[in-house]
Amino acid sequence: MDQEPGTQPPLPSTEAAVTALRALADEFAVECVVEHDIGSDRTSRRTAAGVGTTTDPDGSLPHEAYVELGGSPRIDVRLFPEGDALITVEGVEFHDVPRDDVPAFLRACLSGLAQVRGRFFPPGYRLLVPLPGDRTYKELVPMSLLTPWLNRQVR
Repeated sequence: MDQEPGTQPPLPSTEAAVTALRALADEFAVECVVEHDIGSDRTSRRTAAGVGTTTDPDGSLPHEAYVELGGSPRIDVRLFPEGDALITVEGVEFHDVPRDDVPAFLRACLSGLAQVRGRFFPPGYRLLVPLPGDRTYKELVPMSLLTPWLNRQVR
């Protein structure tokens, strides 16, 4: 199967995503701390599971992971069993990022490709994270959340 240069192969599971994030942390020499929650009774989106129930109706064990990357910028990733993630960069939350996009998203942040754009009217800032294939994730940055790293990224 041919892939575009610089793209990540599909990540079929939470564990595959965690492995990719650990490799990325090693590449950029940042600390990586991972917490795993396995089973319907442990994952955050499985509130409908019965008491003591650990498997889904199909018998599988849902796996959720929380990953913290040290250094600057401060990045936290919550990988959900449904194939998406919540990525927080310096307090700015990006919801519903597909699991396959997470390594490229983090690479853009850690390599300096992410940037903050400001505008005068209406006043405000947005954190822009470009990915391969001309895709960009954008999120509003409250002025009270402008950390030193976010200020350095202003263009």
